[in-house]
Amino acid sequence: MHLHIFHYINRPSTPPHHRGAVSLAAIPYHTHCLRRTPNQHARMRRATTVRCLLVCGALLLLLRTTPAVAWRPWPHQRTGHSDLILGGSKKYEGSSELVHLKYHMGPILTANVTVYPIWYGTWRKAQKKIIREFISSISALRPKRPSVSGWWRTVRLYTDQTGANTSRSVRLGEEKSDRFYSHGKSLTRLSVQSVIKSAVTARTRPLATNPRGGLYLVLTADDVYVQDFCDNVCGFHYFTFPSIVGFTLPYAWVGNSAKLCPGVCAYPFAVPEYMPGWKPLKPPNGDVGVDGMVSVIGHEIAELATNPLVNAWYAGQDPSFPVEIADLCEGIYGTGGGGSYTGQMMEGPDGDTYNMNGNRRRFLVQWVWNHVVGYCTGPNALDQFAGRR
Repeated sequence: MHLHIFHYINRPSTPPHHRGAVSLAAIPYHTHCLRRTPNQHARMRRATTVRCLLVCGALLLLLRTTPAVAWRPWPHQRTGHSDLILGGSKKYEGSSELVHLKYHMGPILTANVTVYPIWYGTWRKAQKKIIREFISSISALRPKRPSVSGWWRTVRLYTDQTGANTSRSVRLGEEKSDRFYSHGKSLTRLSVQSVIKSAVTARTRPLATNPRGGLYLVLTADDVYVQDFCDNVCGFHYFTFPSIVGFTLPYAWVGNSAKLCPGVCAYPFAVPEYMPGWKPLKPPNGDVGVDGMVSVIGHEIAELATNPLVNAWYAGQDPSFPVEIADLCEGIYGTGGGGSYTGQMMEGPDGDTYNMNGNRRRFLVQWVWNHVVGYCTGPNALDQFAGRR
């Protein structure tokens, strides 16, 4: 859930929500988009090697219950580089016999999905337009390939106990703006739900309450801090509590990291200061923070659609620590992704990096797990997209 468990993740021994300003011990753990930099991954790999030598047997059990660490694009590698020539062995991105993604009999979003954006803080019109066009592209009818709607086709493979698939239709619904920061500029996880309550109970033009197909997307501006934000957390999803909001509504939060931690949550469009010599990739829509948010938003929407109440599709035995369909592919954006490389991406005429087309824009969005074939898939996979560039 996020950009997620948002990239190759190692879980802390204590869930992140137990370390914030408010105790949420009674709340089951839900997936977060996490970002890790290449230097962090190097240290993680060395530590993992030592642990493997000591506790190989325990590692097999651990892999069943915790997400794998995802990787970021390496800025010095470019599409077409001789080191990236791919063979048949590179087809199964993220595949593993140790992944046991299962259906736990809970509901998924089979009805038409309506996304209700809640813009918290100060947002420019151009920024809103990028995110709106990404959401509107999910159900595009005749998009240019590889497309956002092609990416959503993998999400649609998931079914509920009646055999009904995840909805094909994802539309942009009514919106609500809170440019006066009515809940302050520092939010806890619970106060994110209070933001939703304010939106659905507003005196003027309240958002509709749609428990069956509604998806409430809280988007915080670049000067708003949310509990655990930038501590490798870039977004999360869950459902609202009737005691706070009055309804049980699937929702997600994603923050704009442009001012607070772009090297954490907008990588590879920004790099940390402690990585001198590394060059960021050029964002496809010219906005480092918002382009970084798009993949996190895609991550959260895909997981909300297939696991809205945290009791449907996930891996692991403990629903308090679910590993969901985007978590399994965090950091993979193209063919060959895995290890220290996130896969082959594409470059626009002005040097921007992307891997799929929307209605009128390009986006960089991570792949998701395909439980039918048992590996991560995306619309720009070379075996699907050969000859169509």
